[in-house]
Amino acid sequence: MAMDYVKKFDSIKNLRNNSIAFLGQVGAGKTHLSIAIANEFMKRNIGVRYMQYREDITRIKQVAMDEESYAKEINKYKNATVLLIDDLYKNATHRTRAGYEVLNDADKRAIFEIVNYRYFKNAPMIISSEYLINDIIDFDEGIGTRITEMCKGHIIEFQGQELNYRLHKAL
Repeated sequence: MAMDYVKKFDSIKNLRNNSIAFLGQVGAGKTHLSIAIANEFMKRNIGVRYMQYREDITRIKQVAMDEESYAKEINKYKNATVLLIDDLYKNATHRTRAGYEVLNDADKRAIFEIVNYRYFKNAPMIISSEYLINDIIDFDEGIGTRITEMCKGHIIEFQGQELNYRLHKAL
């Protein structure tokens, strides 16, 4: 499916469902496939901005109180020709007294601003995440449904530990 997506990209790049998502099992090659697509795009002189979710969301939040710095930082991701979000929601859950809290409000605001902007501009994204699409929708329905619509027909979900090549390589 990754190569099919690359082959038809020129014909879908301006449509709403112009994005692709690799979701699920750790070690299944989601980042590898995402980077392979990005490399193919760059060979065609299509600009790709890499976003390592946890690190880059943290950087965006650190400058949130300085309007100019915040705009400069977040606009790199909003305005990229193609945005590759690697490990969306990585380490998003943490234990609280009431159970598990998923995504703090600052994380939600930052990623929503990026995804929402790109949604309305029909700006393509390549997304990898350890979470399945229903989990992403559960974390935040607004973000999840936009990603679902943008990736319609291009959502690949990996399920099952047998797909974890790192685990099999180590055994």
